Amino acid sequence: MTKIALFAGGDLTYFEYDFDYFVGIDRGSLFLLKNGLSLDMAVGDFDSITEDELLYIKHYCSNIVSASVEKNDTDTELALKTIFKEFPEAQVTVFGAFGGRIDHMMSNIFLPSDTDLEPFMSQIRLKDEQNIVTYLPSGKNQVSRIEGMSYVSFMPESESTLQISGAKYELNKSNYFKKKMYSSNEFMTSPIEVELKEGYLIIIYSKDRG
Repeated sequence: MTKIALFAGGDLTYFEYDFDYFVGIDRGSLFLLKNGLSLDMAVGDFDSITEDELLYIKHYCSNIVSASVEKNDTDTELALKTIFKEFPEAQVTVFGAFGGRIDHMMSNIFLPSDTDLEPFMSQIRLKDEQNIVTYLPSGKNQVSRIEGMSYVSFMPESESTLQISGAKYELNKSNYFKKKMYSSNEFMTSPIEVELKEGYLIIIYSKDRG
């Protein structure tokens, strides 16, 4: 399994090093180079950097995927599609998915809504210092604890009914209430079981700022 780090254009004050392959999106490519990390692939329309900065990226990276500014995919979507075409079994962690423009952040949170990325949803996670976002398809699934994360929240992408069992706050037919986000739940002793009939489930692990 190839572990890939994808550096987007949001807040990059937090990142990790333990990856096999590093991909930069637009200014994320510059960030990788300036922090002494390898740049194995650079993706984007590069509308947020200067010509000199683009030349700098091209000097250090031979694998550049350029796109038009006017396109149907965001740069992050394009990068993920390119990665999964080359590495279909990869586990991808996206840094810089939050902390910038809100429209970009929302596009990132709902990445599996793209039909090309939907089959790979369980292989994608978005991460910063306080949050980790993962995805599960419809059906019955288990949600495991992540060390260091205090809370877990659930957001169904569809209007389908969600059931939660084995968590501190369970959700079932006897106590069901409708919310778009079921936030600030907690793990007990075992994995949490969830069931969603349609769509996909966004799982948000979080902790308070230290």
